[in-house]
Amino acid sequence: MGNKTNGILALLGLGALAYWKYKKSTPEQQQVVKDKINTAKDNLNKWGNDLKSKANDAASQVQSKIDEAKTKAEDSLS
Repeated sequence: MGNKTNGILALLGLGALAYWKYKKSTPEQQQVVKDKINTAKDNLNKWGNDLKSKANDAASQVQSKIDEAKTKAEDSLS
């Protein structure tokens, strides 16, 4: 349990340090940080959408294979 607590405290400390440094920076430097965050967010959203699309494609392929197997099984029983 100690490691988890220390990890959380370390993250909080880093967050506080980053926030303090951000607030003390110039508006130009703050804009650079905002741009980097927005770019990272856009890339993450794009990656998530690509992953979701691939998962949906795989699911539809599996469903079509299942439907095909059902049809073959029904035809062989007839």
